[in-house]
Amino acid sequence: MARVETSSSRPYHLVIFGASGFTGQFVVEEVARTVSEGPKGNLKWAVAGRSKQKLEKVLEQAAGVLGKPELRSEVDIIVADVEEPDSLAAMCKQAVVVLNCVGPYRFYGEPMVKACVENGAHHIDISGEPQFLESMQLNYNSQAADKGVYIIGSCGFDSIPADMGVLYTRDQFKGTLTAVESFLTIGSGEDGGCIHDGTWQSAIYGFSDSQKLQSLRRKFNHKPLPTVGSKLRRRGTLFFSNEIQQYTVPFMGSDPSVVKRTQRFLVDEHQANPVQYGAYAGIGGISNVIKLMFAGMMFWLLVKFSFGRNLLIKHPEFFSFGLFSKAGPTRKQVKYALCPSLPKTGGVYTPGAAFAKTTLTDRLNKHGIHRISQPRTVKPVMCKWV
Repeated sequence: MARVETSSSRPYHLVIFGASGFTGQFVVEEVARTVSEGPKGNLKWAVAGRSKQKLEKVLEQAAGVLGKPELRSEVDIIVADVEEPDSLAAMCKQAVVVLNCVGPYRFYGEPMVKACVENGAHHIDISGEPQFLESMQLNYNSQAADKGVYIIGSCGFDSIPADMGVLYTRDQFKGTLTAVESFLTIGSGEDGGCIHDGTWQSAIYGFSDSQKLQSLRRKFNHKPLPTVGSKLRRRGTLFFSNEIQQYTVPFMGSDPSVVKRTQRFLVDEHQANPVQYGAYAGIGGISNVIKLMFAGMMFWLLVKFSFGRNLLIKHPEFFSFGLFSKAGPTRKQVKYALCPSLPKTGGVYTPGAAFAKTTLTDRLNKHGIHRISQPRTVKPVMCKWV
C-alpha cells in the first residue's frame, strides 16, 4: 500500500511541479477545488517551479477564479528547476506525491522521475509520449519497486479515458469482453477550439524518433499477448465511420500503447483475459480530409529534418490549420470542451494497472467526467464505445 501520510520531514501530501505552465495552472485550480477530498478531509499541498513570481501569480489567479483568497497564504511555494538536481531532490523529500506537469517529458521528465525514486516520493505525470513512458518502465521499475515508490504515467487526457474506460466497460459487460474500439470526436463552442502546442511538440519529436521507440520495445522481450475470441480487425488509415458519422483515422496518441501495457499487467499479475483495443479519431467531413492530407504530407516531409522540425515548432498554427496554438485554448474553450487500493508493490505503472481497484472512476464521474454513451454490444464478446 502506498504511503499517504505526511510527516514533519515530508509535510506535503501533494506538490504540483510546473504549476505556472499552461496545464499546471488548471491543475492548481482543480486541486484547490477538491482539497477537502484529501486524507482526513484536508490536503496539504504546495506548488513548485522555476519562478517564485510566476507561481505567486498562478495562486493569485486561482484565488480570484475560485473565490478563495486564502490560497495566497495557505499554499506554499517551492522553487525547483529540472536542470538543478539538488533542487528536485529537496522538493521530493518534502512530498508524498509529486504531480509533474513539465513537458515535453522526453526532455524534462526523467530527472523528475529519478529524483522521486531516489527520495521516496510517488510520481504522477500527464505524459502522452510512449517513448518516455515505456523507457521509464524499462529503466526505473525495479528501483521504484525496491523503494516502494509508485511511478504512474499518462494520467491526463492521455490516457485516463481510454485505459480506465476499457476497464469500466469490461466490468459492466455481461460475459467475456474481448475487444473494444474507441472513437474520439472533438466539439467546439462558438469561440472555436485549439490545442496547446506542447502536444504538438511531443508529436513532432515522437514521429521523428519512431525507430527508437521500436528499438526500446524490443528490449522488454515481451511475448505476444494471447488473443481471446475473434481477433480485432484493424481499420484503414482513413475511413468513414458509421459509429460517429465522420471520416476517421487511427488515433495517433499514446492510448493504444498504454492500454496494451495495462492488459499485459493484468495478464501477468492477475491471470486476466486481455482485452484487444483499437483507438480512432474523427476528423469531420471531406474538407477536413483535404486539410489533413495536405498537413500530413507537410508534416511527414518536415519532421525528418532538424530545420523542418524547427519550422513546425515555430509555427504550429500555420502547419496545423489552427488546431494547435502556442497560446493554447482560452479558459472558455477549456470549459466547453481521484480509499485507493493500489498494486502491492511500487513500480512504474499505467493508470489502469495502478487504479483498476480504486474509486477513481467514481470520483471522475462525481466531478463531471462521464462516458458519452452506454457500451453498445456489437457481438456477444465484443463492444465499441464512443
